[in-house]
Amino acid sequence: MTRPGPPAGGSFPTRPGPPAGGSSPARPGPPVGVRPGPPPDLGDDETRHPAVDAAVRAIANAATLAPADQIAQYEAAYETLRETLATIDQT
Repeated sequence: MTRPGPPAGGSFPTRPGPPAGGSSPARPGPPVGVRPGPPPDLGDDETRHPAVDAAVRAIANAATLAPADQIAQYEAAYETLRETLATIDQT
């Protein structure tokens, strides 16, 4: 069985490269000076849920991490919240 080779003429079609000027445009980042604060004090501890409180703290703490680490932290918090809310709905 033979594998296909390059097109006739020996070269591939030209693909567009990066824009002229030597660098691509910078990606926008978060606004300067904007950081989430601690969760508000909701008062009565009887109405709070420890797993939800921990997930909210983890989300707030993620702001200090590198972007790649933030994603993992947000995904873990989301999973905790999803599981917690599912168990609350079943009761």
